[in-house]
Amino acid sequence: MSTGIPPISTNLNIEATNIQTAPGVSLSDNQKTIVGSVLDLFAGRPSLPKLALWRDDATFADPLTIATGRERFSAQWYGLQQAFSEIERQHHSVTDAGNPILLDLKSRYVIKGINKEQTIQSVVAIHTDEQGKITKVEDKWDGKLPEGSIANVSSIFRLLSPVWWVNYYIAWAFWVWSFAWETRAWNAFRHLNAVTVPKIVSVPKTAEEDAKKGN
Repeated sequence: MSTGIPPISTNLNIEATNIQTAPGVSLSDNQKTIVGSVLDLFAGRPSLPKLALWRDDATFADPLTIATGRERFSAQWYGLQQAFSEIERQHHSVTDAGNPILLDLKSRYVIKGINKEQTIQSVVAIHTDEQGKITKVEDKWDGKLPEGSIANVSSIFRLLSPVWWVNYYIAWAFWVWSFAWETRAWNAFRHLNAVTVPKIVSVPKTAEEDAKKGN
C-alpha cells in the first residue's frame, strides 16, 4: 500500500541521506525519508516540506516540552535556529525499524549569547500512522521522559512574559532538568513551554519566507 510519503531523493531537500542503522536493521524508502527529515530537524534544519510529513495533530515531546499541534511543534523546531549558534550531530543509529522507529542520537549544542556547550544523548521514538505520516516524536534524554500527572497550565500563564520564559528555557533548562524533570512543576513547565515558544519563534507561512531563513 502506498503511503504517499515521497522518497528521500525528491525535492524535500533532506540533508541527512546517509542514515546509519544497527546490524540487522533495514529501513524502507518511506522510513528513510521520515528518519532523514527528523535528523534534519534535530540539526536545526527545518523546512515546511519536511514538517508536511507530520500530521496536523502530531506531538513533539522531550524533557522541556510537550508540543501538540502544528503551530506548537513547528515553533519548537524553528526555535532551534534562534536558540543555538551551533548544532553538531555526533552520532546516530536506527536501532529498530518498527513503529515507533527507534533512533539513538547524540548531538552537541552551543547556546547563543552565552556560548555554553551541552551534549545530549537520547533515544528518539518516531511514531507514524497508516499513511506513513508522523504522529509523535519523543526525544528521550538518556532514554527517559518525565512521567506522572501532568498539569496543563497554559491558560493560567498566558499573561506572563514569554521573553522571560524563553530566557529561562535557554539559560537554565539544560542544567536543572536532571533533578527536576520528574516533578509536577516540571511537567507543567513543559506544557507552558509549548504555549510560549510559538509566541516568540517565527514560523514561515510560505516557501518564500522559508527560503529567507535559509531552509
